[in-house]
Amino acid sequence: MKLLRYGPAGQEKPGLLDGSGVIRDLSGVIPDLAGDALGDASLDRLRGLDPASLPAVSGDPRIGACVGQVGKFICIGLNYADHAAESGMELPQEPVIFFNATSAIIGPDDTVEIPRGSVKTDWEVELGVVIGKPTKYVTEAQALDHVAGYCVVNDLSERDFQLHRSGQWVKGKSADTFGPIGPWLVTRDEVPDPQDLPMYLEVNGHRYQDGSTRTMHFGVATVIAHLSQFMSLQPGDVISTGTPPGVGMGQNPQTYLRPGDRIELGIDGLGVQRQAVIAG
Repeated sequence: MKLLRYGPAGQEKPGLLDGSGVIRDLSGVIPDLAGDALGDASLDRLRGLDPASLPAVSGDPRIGACVGQVGKFICIGLNYADHAAESGMELPQEPVIFFNATSAIIGPDDTVEIPRGSVKTDWEVELGVVIGKPTKYVTEAQALDHVAGYCVVNDLSERDFQLHRSGQWVKGKSADTFGPIGPWLVTRDEVPDPQDLPMYLEVNGHRYQDGSTRTMHFGVATVIAHLSQFMSLQPGDVISTGTPPGVGMGQNPQTYLRPGDRIELGIDGLGVQRQAVIAG
């Protein structure tokens, strides 16, 4: 299934994308794509519905982040060997973990704001993993059973804030609008191998990132199992699993986002995001 949330920011309703590309309203079935609604029993119930029995959504509504009430927005750094190389950093022995502020989360096509004082706002296409049930001390063999689904994430970064302003990377990752998520939450039954997904990102029509989850240093199951040894994961938590090469910091000369730029990014089977960039 392709699940989504649509409507004005802060007033999103849950929906389902049917086989014809029509959004169907799920608000009479579940209150939101959040919490228990992301569990196996709830998703099985939604899977059993006839989409034609659900109200069709008219017009061209705004699409919000595909999961609501996110408790934790967890990111994995330096998780592609070629991206680590272009960043001038060594591959880690264990997954590098940092957090983004949930206030950074926006819809997939919402406007991205360059924060005040920014000189190095960058892009990163990433595979997002949405947790579907409580997860603690799981093994790699168990890990993917705890996934509700997958989505596209643009893990935007202000490199000067991230790398040169002291403290944790969160400074460069958490500006408002730095976490577009969606458009769809594609349930795990439709993603048989999360380690074989082509992905790309373009700025103003120029393709900078053209990679695949095949080259992840730590795969999705490894990441989930590792995280679960240090914290419990809850339904609706989002894990952004790292980016392939081609970020602005890795260009020669380095290239960063400016007001007026347009970003397009996507992952095979998970949808496409398009964002205009403005000054914050």
